Amino acid sequence: MTDLDTFDVIVVGGGPAGATAANDLARMGHHVLLLDRGHRIKPCGGAIPPRAIKDFAIPGECLVARITSARMVAPSGKEVDMPIDGGFVGMVDRATFDEWLRNRAAASGAERRKGKFEKYSRDDKGRTVITYKTPEGDRVNVTAKAVIGADGANSEVAKQALPDVKKVPLVYAYHEIVKAPVGGLTNYDPTRCDVYYQGKLSPDFYAWIFPHGDTVSIGTGTMIKGFDMRQAVADLRKHVGLDEEHAETLRWEGSPIPLKPLKRWDNGRDVVLAGDASGVVAPASGEGIYYALLGGRLAAEAVAEFLKTADARALATARKRFMKEHGRIFWVLEIMQHFWYRNDKRRERFVNICQDKDVQRLTWQSYMHKELVRSNPVAHARIFFKDLAHLLGLVRT
Repeated sequence: MTDLDTFDVIVVGGGPAGATAANDLARMGHHVLLLDRGHRIKPCGGAIPPRAIKDFAIPGECLVARITSARMVAPSGKEVDMPIDGGFVGMVDRATFDEWLRNRAAASGAERRKGKFEKYSRDDKGRTVITYKTPEGDRVNVTAKAVIGADGANSEVAKQALPDVKKVPLVYAYHEIVKAPVGGLTNYDPTRCDVYYQGKLSPDFYAWIFPHGDTVSIGTGTMIKGFDMRQAVADLRKHVGLDEEHAETLRWEGSPIPLKPLKRWDNGRDVVLAGDASGVVAPASGEGIYYALLGGRLAAEAVAEFLKTADARALATARKRFMKEHGRIFWVLEIMQHFWYRNDKRRERFVNICQDKDVQRLTWQSYMHKELVRSNPVAHARIFFKDLAHLLGLVRT
């Protein structure tokens, strides 16, 4: 073991949540260690809304594509296009985007180290100690006043620091990054995201084709163990003409993704969770980058207050503030997923609902601005009665 280095905060995990927390705390003047194991890219469609670009100062150079529409594909093969009226969705490649975020944190003053988290403990002086293993195999101890666990859905920090917090359901995601086609493929649009609501490709979630500029993310997700996601992606690639023969595979990733916030994010003493470790990936859509960025910021602000006051109750404010702003959205999306994704009959009706212009407009407004739109109650009423008609089977699909 080496001598202990001391920090104000140790951030475990260098994804969007951890890198954002480290950046914000470093900019506040705190001594921050950003610990990331490296060489790990989460399977992700890569979509970020305009609000994320604005709130977290994401420069245009980080965007590999700008999406102006989505295509929803039903089990029957029916396609419904949803254009974005006057807006766009930014697309990032996590391999380069996450590294940009980590570099920004370092430029703000955070110290970057590569290493795998192993142990959370306290020494005989009552100090918080984090043990990690370097790429060379050495074990290193560092100490801090506070720890932010941003180390993913199967967070080791959470397991050790919050062992009594109940696990949340996970969706297992898998995608392949392939070279984008250059002409000749009529069913591919580099400005459109395609979402497949088909049981053969995902029995309880969805499959996707998301443009990333020179590359494309093709993937699927499910909570059902044993479902062959690799075969599903292979089938989808063949169906759209992006199979191995026509589009080179550059890399592939698989990972669990949580779809429900944990009941508690802090241990009441010195640790708070952020990002996937806290469960902030939206149900139904699987969107996580914006919520990870926000979770990292809220964790940083909670920790900063804790460092200022020495009152551990400040750590709980990260979750309280997140749920106050987004808890209702997560609740609505959870209901949607449980109902509409249950079988192909319901998926067919769900895609049919997406033809409605009111649904399209309010969906995109809510997505881009990250809030439920309340400004047009008449449109909400129309949508309610249309949804009811679909639920009762009164509308032909």
